Amino acid sequence: MKNAKLPFSRIFRKRSIFEQTQFRLTALYSGLLMLFLLFFTAIVYLLLYTTIFKNQERNLQGNSNHEVRNIESYLQSHNNKGQLRFKYQDSLMNDADQFFYYIMDNSGELVLGNEVIPSMRDNLLKTLSKKQENQENMYQETVQAEFPKRGQFTDNKDAFQPIKTTNNIRLLIAKQSISYHGEVIGTLYIGKDISVVHQIFKWLLLILLGLVLLFSVIALIISHYMSKKAMFPITYAFSRQQEFTADASHELRTPLSVMLSSINALELVIDLEEDSYEKKIILGMKKEVKRMTGLVSDLLTLARSGSDAIELNKETFDLQPIVEEVINSVCPLAEAKEINLHYDTPKQLILTGDSQRLTQLLYILLDNAIKYNRSGGETSLSLSIRDKELWVTVKDTGIGIDPAYYNRIFERFYRADQARSRELGGYGLGLSIAKWIVESHDGTIQVKSELDKGSTFIVRLPIQ
Repeated sequence: MKNAKLPFSRIFRKRSIFEQTQFRLTALYSGLLMLFLLFFTAIVYLLLYTTIFKNQERNLQGNSNHEVRNIESYLQSHNNKGQLRFKYQDSLMNDADQFFYYIMDNSGELVLGNEVIPSMRDNLLKTLSKKQENQENMYQETVQAEFPKRGQFTDNKDAFQPIKTTNNIRLLIAKQSISYHGEVIGTLYIGKDISVVHQIFKWLLLILLGLVLLFSVIALIISHYMSKKAMFPITYAFSRQQEFTADASHELRTPLSVMLSSINALELVIDLEEDSYEKKIILGMKKEVKRMTGLVSDLLTLARSGSDAIELNKETFDLQPIVEEVINSVCPLAEAKEINLHYDTPKQLILTGDSQRLTQLLYILLDNAIKYNRSGGETSLSLSIRDKELWVTVKDTGIGIDPAYYNRIFERFYRADQARSRELGGYGLGLSIAKWIVESHDGTIQVKSELDKGSTFIVRLPIQ
């Protein structure tokens, strides 16, 4: 499961913050345009559908009302005494637009009727009998009709056998009561074929959806262009800021190196007593110059990493000697705070990566674990191989981190405890650099912590 998620996470992590912001703007712009297109299409379709079908219903309703008036006039003129009897059937219904008409008495028996396809009478009557309890005076039904398609000769080549095809017909049916002196004596059913209109609306829906898809693609392209144009001033300003930070950091390294060399020379040349005022000033200057050198180096690393100017020098090497070297370098820091430092690593750890950056990663994590630990606490480093991944675990018993700050501690210049960080000399750059090193090696970094109980940083790097 971990390996299956890795390719997507790699792609996502390689995006800069500006690419992610542009992606969100593109999604927002295109989403709004697509929503407007869908809303507009739905309104147009519903308006057309309602207008056309309501017009069909009005025409059929007017036709059925007219026919009912003719029937009731016929019954009164012939004095049928409330019985549905007709002498001249053809004179009642002459509308060529109707598919069928049926007159039924109160018992549901057919009194008079006609249809375009006589063979469909039984099917139509079954459909109407199922809907006799329906209180609606206008509704739609789909019925099946058989039409002759073509014919073929039988095996003896003497008889011609017709072949029929079955099609669905969409009917709009009007139901109207027939009265005689105020008493309902029957019901008139008139059906109109609206299959063509119904099919046209199916095609119209497909056409509108196709247009929505086409214009959605166009909206996506336009949104991408608009978001790119909106991000250009911000990207340009940030790139100039990065250039300035990189140039300034690079220019500061030389004078800082000269100052450090001069201070070291003073220590060798001038013989001062250990507790003298001059000795303390020189040691303080040396400490601050080293701190400034580290800060400038971190700023330069971040400026170059943000602009993708740093190319990793990947090689295959053994990490175990590097771990011992890093442990030896941080031992004085741990001893100064009386912190017990432990580490556990296999005898050999062969992996592919940038050895210099991975060394920097280990130093950052251990430096933080010691810096934010309590005097007399414990710090441990553990390395192991699990599922073709290198697990690096750095644990301390220090002040801990509030879970609310888990995501923010990897941001540049962010410090959860501002006063405590200034006291310990932190600038909020170490973990940001650590995250960049881990992600540049296609790995992940996580933190687990509790306030006043310590923190655990877990790094997972794929072994190639």
